Amino acid sequence: MTHRPGGAGRSGRVARVVTLAVLVGGSVAALLGGWVGLVAGAIAGPVLAVGATRWLGRQPSRRAVAENRRVTADLPFAADLLAAALRAGAAPERAAGYVAAAVRGPTGERLGRVARALRLGASVDEAWSYLGGADGTDRIVRAAVRSQHSGAAFAGALARVADDARADRLIAADAAARRAGVLIVLPLGLCFLPAFVLAGLVPVVVAVLGDVLSP
Repeated sequence: MTHRPGGAGRSGRVARVVTLAVLVGGSVAALLGGWVGLVAGAIAGPVLAVGATRWLGRQPSRRAVAENRRVTADLPFAADLLAAALRAGAAPERAAGYVAAAVRGPTGERLGRVARALRLGASVDEAWSYLGGADGTDRIVRAAVRSQHSGAAFAGALARVADDARADRLIAADAAARRAGVLIVLPLGLCFLPAFVLAGLVPVVVAVLGDVLSP
């Protein structure tokens, strides 16, 4: 008998959907009670379970998120290298291959796929789309499409992409630092607020009430 590798995965997904449907349906039935709860649970459980499973299935995996972050971090350096290779006279597919060997990691792997696609005759937008969905890669794709007949124009566009990516990283780092400052101050404020109320406001309120209520 032939073993299907996807069978176990499908069985696991079905089991998760059934379990989630039972949990959601049981919660709705217990919340509403009676026949209304049973009917509502029987309808809402499967619907919400299937919808939640499909939504979760569309979310990127942890590995994909980590790879996109790495590509985003490497983007300014990779774009600068691509621009330098193009200015030196290399064709886009050779430039992508050179930079893939220099950068390595997820960025190098994706640039290697770009280089292979260009060598095999894929269209410019299709080939450069192998960079994936990391922040900033769409700018490289648009620059490649706009300047596909001019290596010099592509090199200039890549240099601008690198500058923009570095500026975005600085802005993101500044915003993160500001958020960290707020998160650090907030617990201190929550600690000092009760002391301020007890030491500052309560005596004033007691004194005022004492004056008002005194005969």
